[in-house]
Amino acid sequence: RDPLWSRGLGDVYKRQAASYDVFASGDRDRNYYLWGAMGGAASLGLGLALAQRDKSVVVITGDGEQLMGIGSLGTIGVKQPKNLSIVMLDNGHFGETGMQRSHSSLGADLVAVAKGFGIADAFSVNGIEACEDLAERINARRQTTFAQVFIDANEPPRALPPRDGSYIKNRFRAALGFAPF
Repeated sequence: RDPLWSRGLGDVYKRQAASYDVFASGDRDRNYYLWGAMGGAASLGLGLALAQRDKSVVVITGDGEQLMGIGSLGTIGVKQPKNLSIVMLDNGHFGETGMQRSHSSLGADLVAVAKGFGIADAFSVNGIEACEDLAERINARRQTTFAQVFIDANEPPRALPPRDGSYIKNRFRAALGFAPF
């Protein structure tokens, strides 16, 4: 992996959240975007996976956000929902707070952390060619999955998901067949 931090901050995009990347790939009613909930994505995904065991739950988060909620990996490791996959996009920075280097760019091995918490299917992805294997693992739903996907901190066009929390919640609930509240 080419260490992004070796190129200097002048080349680093101030990527704010993995939610932007998810939204840019195509907005869907079953996407639940979190705004400013640093550390909450994996916990929310765990709750959903436990409540909706017949559905695949894929949490797409960033390295900074996951580091803020690192303890959630411990609970996920204890509960082991087979329908939960965590895909951590790792650009080596805390994007929402000013692009400071994150622990993952300073030597922390988050795959080892996930394995230490009991998530056996924890691995890293270093290139686009490995994404097909990742998709197969997610679709198989054999066990809880944690994938650290190394990405460049480049400057893609910014796409912002809806910010209205009530709208996001109600749209998501309707997609799961529940009435809004």
